[in-house]
Amino acid sequence: MFGCGKVLGSPRILNRSTAAPGDSGIRHIIRKGAGSSYGPRASSRLCCALLFLLLILTPRVDSSWWYIGALGARVICDNIPGLVNKQRQLCQKYPDIMQSIGGGAKEWIRECQHQFRHHRWNCSALDRDHTIFGRVIQRSSREAAFVYAISSAGVVFAITRACSQGELKTCNCDPHKRGRASDDRGEFDWGGCSDNINYGIKFAKAFVDAKERTVKDARALMNLHNNRCGRMAVKRFMKLECKCHGVSGSCTLRTCWLAMSDFRKTGDYLRKKYNGAIEVTMNQDGTGFTVANKDFRKATKNDLVYFENSPDYCVMDKAAGSLGTAGRVCNKTSRGTDGCEVMCCGRGYDTTHIKRITKCECKFKWCCAVECKDCEEAVDIHTCKAPKRAEWLDQT
Repeated sequence: MFGCGKVLGSPRILNRSTAAPGDSGIRHIIRKGAGSSYGPRASSRLCCALLFLLLILTPRVDSSWWYIGALGARVICDNIPGLVNKQRQLCQKYPDIMQSIGGGAKEWIRECQHQFRHHRWNCSALDRDHTIFGRVIQRSSREAAFVYAISSAGVVFAITRACSQGELKTCNCDPHKRGRASDDRGEFDWGGCSDNINYGIKFAKAFVDAKERTVKDARALMNLHNNRCGRMAVKRFMKLECKCHGVSGSCTLRTCWLAMSDFRKTGDYLRKKYNGAIEVTMNQDGTGFTVANKDFRKATKNDLVYFENSPDYCVMDKAAGSLGTAGRVCNKTSRGTDGCEVMCCGRGYDTTHIKRITKCECKFKWCCAVECKDCEEAVDIHTCKAPKRAEWLDQT
């Protein structure tokens, strides 16, 4: 394993007596190739780089991909189905950037799963599926809009961070942040290492958008729009960090630099955009969008847009890309989306009594350790019942 499995595992607990058939989560994503010339860390990052490419770039191509995960960057680029020429050229020319994208893939998938952890659709990844999220991505829904936006943001974040850390040959700190500048606190000197966000945005746009620009249809236009929303979301949360100089830290002189905020802020922002996503249709000349419901406001460049309504994700439906909620953990006392009534779609839930060992009565012992006792507590775990078999068969 390359370290992708923990990130991509389906965040659900299955009750063996009630879970829908085949709903077993993810155990293995990729096996290590014997001929890899990379170390474990590099192989992990290449694995996730390939994983990202197959999500964004080959949603309509059927292929087996896990057996090439340990090969070199050039071999990977030559064998990924669905890449357009520009993407393949960039992949081959910048293998170090591809590795950075791979490291970032784990981060944005983890963020996606965090944002939807209490919802019926929980950004679950699928084992042995080249699109990672299954047919849910092929549907022009809110969920697809979010995935394209968060993945595009993840590419920007990963490349920009790699630039600042000196991991890439083609970029480093932002070269334009030099000399003096001012903010609401007064003047300061640019110093340190400002994150080169513009380079990250430029490369992400060239690479991720290349495939969408080869076709002229509604879905390509939707993807381009949502990709841009994701890229600009990272830039929105750039922050000015400063170090004070002067007598007793009086801050008479300041050295400042621009830095990206934690990726969680981008995830939170895009999650809100998901909630307010706007359903649109293509305009008559095929160059933009028209709001589907005339009673709603027009979509702006910062809004996520979609064409198709989402399924309810209550039961497994392969055609819609729904895994269903059978076996999902729910909160018995909550009235929100994580509550058993909503999560289980009215089917009811099973309760399992378990005993959990936790650390308790911790004491600090000089010097320097903390000693704790192991305490046992009884916990009730509630999991959604599976639908009746006839109902489940109707959707598969």
